[in-house]
Amino acid sequence: MEAVMTLLVGLFFVVAIYLFLSKQIIRILLGVAILSNAVNLLIFTSGRLTREVPPILPADGSAADTFIANPLPQALILTAIVISFSFFAFLLVLGYRAYQELQTDNTEEMRFAEPDDQKMPPLGY
Repeated sequence: MEAVMTLLVGLFFVVAIYLFLSKQIIRILLGVAILSNAVNLLIFTSGRLTREVPPILPADGSAADTFIANPLPQALILTAIVISFSFFAFLLVLGYRAYQELQTDNTEEMRFAEPDDQKMPPLGY
């Protein structure tokens, strides 16, 4: 099962990088979402995929006879899901606001939408 999950994580990383290299902002945002899911799956896979084995030690404090699931990656993933959702929502609003101001979602056209007549900000103090 770990081999399948590793291939899936690799595929997610490839798709995310491909979407990052696009010129449309919505594709870049989808790449961010897929990348966060790839990282979550990578952390989850690193915590061993064992079935029907809870991440609980025996009551007497002795070492477990079999491999047990690691609860730390699961806790990290729950935190990462909340953070990545809020980050994605921020990027979505930022992209929508840029689209409203510039009337385009193409990054090449956004670069040339800067006005030329404005003076440069101060470069030093």
